[in-house]
Amino acid sequence: MFQGILIEKDDQGYRAAVKEIDESVLPEGDVTIKVSHSTLNYKDALAITGKGPVVRSFPMVPGIDLVGVVEQSDSDKFSVGDTVLLNGFGVGEKHCGGLAQKARLKSDWLIQLPTAFTPRQAMSIGTAGYTAMLCVITLEKNGVTPEKGEILVTGANGGVGSFAISILAKLGYKVVASTGRIEETEYLKKLGASEIIDRATFSEPGRPLAKERWAGAVDTVGSHTLANVCASTQYGGTVAACGLAQGMDLPASVAPFILRGVTLAGVDSVMRPTRDRIEAWQRLGEILDAHVFDDICTEISLTEAVDVAEDLIAGKVRGRVVVDINK
Repeated sequence: MFQGILIEKDDQGYRAAVKEIDESVLPEGDVTIKVSHSTLNYKDALAITGKGPVVRSFPMVPGIDLVGVVEQSDSDKFSVGDTVLLNGFGVGEKHCGGLAQKARLKSDWLIQLPTAFTPRQAMSIGTAGYTAMLCVITLEKNGVTPEKGEILVTGANGGVGSFAISILAKLGYKVVASTGRIEETEYLKKLGASEIIDRATFSEPGRPLAKERWAGAVDTVGSHTLANVCASTQYGGTVAACGLAQGMDLPASVAPFILRGVTLAGVDSVMRPTRDRIEAWQRLGEILDAHVFDDICTEISLTEAVDVAEDLIAGKVRGRVVVDINK
């Protein structure tokens, strides 16, 4: 038996609670991990609260991220005692995840914990920071350099947005942050944003083409926001889209793409190949300063996670939430 969050759905309804879990609940996998840290992402909060159709089978342990030590291995890739890292691959949705003291996973989903980070630091980054790094790499590969102009980051107070600002600023880009929480201006400027604008600027229906401003953008919001960001991107610019906080729809026209050569680049982090994961984590180790973890991260215990999930859905949480599984 081990402790973790278990989501159940039956005739009594949908519920999530911290409880003792029998090891038989864990699905098949060739590596068993003693988890030390996980995170609370927006997707995890949707799963825990039941406010989004995230969980595909029940019972389910949520948690799309984890760091832990290998306890048992039938894989030649990892040995007992290795410290490993997981992001995505449907874990916490259709395969029991990281918000528990134990996890059993496929070795193909894991990478070694980068030497640049402690387990807590790696989970401060988590899927959010790793996704932000993938977005920045996408902009770089499409030729968006600091001298090209301003970079817009939407959903700036969230985990992806916070890390995107920090990474871009450290690389020399001029970053403009879009947020619905203008009261967090000081926090965003501390991360490296040069200007803060209200998300209302983008959240309503707009014109097919607007005045050119952005050399590139990282969008975590989707819907009208993404459409308006594309419409105001400079000729030849790139928008890296990785989120849907406003919605899954894209009420846009083809005008930015065929008249300005704008690239809309989708960024997936869940099923990303191992080589891309290693590249992103290596870059993160080279770029991030230690202080950013304290600036962006809040740490909670496993027993607090269910309540904090409600706060996250309500938009009351900024940055990243690390869960110390054994606290």
